[in-house]
Amino acid sequence: MEKPVRVLVVDDSRTIRALIRRSFNQYPDIVICGEAANPIEARDLIIQDQPDVITLDVEMPGMNGLQFLDKIMRLRPIPVVMVSSLTARGADTAITALQMGAFECFPKPTSVVGTDAFAGLARLVIQAAQSHPVARTERANPVLAADCPKSWAHHFDLVAIGASTGGVEALEQVLSGFPAQSPPIVVCQHMPPLFTASFAGRLDQKIAALSIREATDGEVLGRGCVRIAPGGTQHLVVERREDSYVTRLKHAPPVNGHCPSVDVLFDSVAGQVGRNALGIILTGMGRDGAEGLLAMRHAGARTIAQDKASSVVYGMPRVAAEIGAAGQVVPLARVSEAAMAIQA
Repeated sequence: MEKPVRVLVVDDSRTIRALIRRSFNQYPDIVICGEAANPIEARDLIIQDQPDVITLDVEMPGMNGLQFLDKIMRLRPIPVVMVSSLTARGADTAITALQMGAFECFPKPTSVVGTDAFAGLARLVIQAAQSHPVARTERANPVLAADCPKSWAHHFDLVAIGASTGGVEALEQVLSGFPAQSPPIVVCQHMPPLFTASFAGRLDQKIAALSIREATDGEVLGRGCVRIAPGGTQHLVVERREDSYVTRLKHAPPVNGHCPSVDVLFDSVAGQVGRNALGIILTGMGRDGAEGLLAMRHAGARTIAQDKASSVVYGMPRVAAEIGAAGQVVPLARVSEAAMAIQA
């Protein structure tokens, strides 16, 4: 039997710590090696107990979770799962944490009565223990604009991108390499409700060349626009309408455990856009998107997968490469360059 995952729980609420402990006690492959009410206590326990994973509250007295996360990722990278309130403010903070290198964010429930409020957190912790966070100073530098092609070598009608764990940083880097007159881009990034709207807004502020929004139902896609599938109970698909493509949001059960699902988006692109599309699959746990990317390739679309060395979690792109869905496998820093260099 493999050694259990040693977890340090950091939260200023004694009640929340107790609820997390009760949830984790159901999993023999997780051991809580320590609990801390604030980052000062946590700092000493990290040195003393050498945890494999940290669960970290965002709002705490003295030093907030983001300040502590910054120190962890700069000085001693450890997989960190942030626990953030499912509010607009909490979502915005969660996106900041993911950009700083947090493995994932778990939405803290608004009510803890009568349910296992932290069901699902254990799964994230086990997954986080398999990742290999990199110190922020060691992260790969994005490709400079001068290094990228000035325009797309091939006229794609649509670009579809899928990502999960590690995708917040990866998507920002890829999209930053695309110019204003890029083909319409649709994105499925696994996230809870509210998080995707905050994520889209942040990207829109950072990347002036593109118009980045959360997707809505029935929008005609134009050049230079990026639309991100909203988290929740709907899947994002595209439909052809005469000479353009339209976003549609479809209520349906999760696929591969996810809603929205990358496979659902990619399947629709394969059927509606076919050979005039480009599919890109980035870092993420599991296999969502791999079969959809294969369907795109079979339909004549070009496809790219992120490589192992640059992936936070080499799951989705690994499966895509193994089943023959990836036409190219490239480092994250070269994905936008590779996409724009594809010849007709």
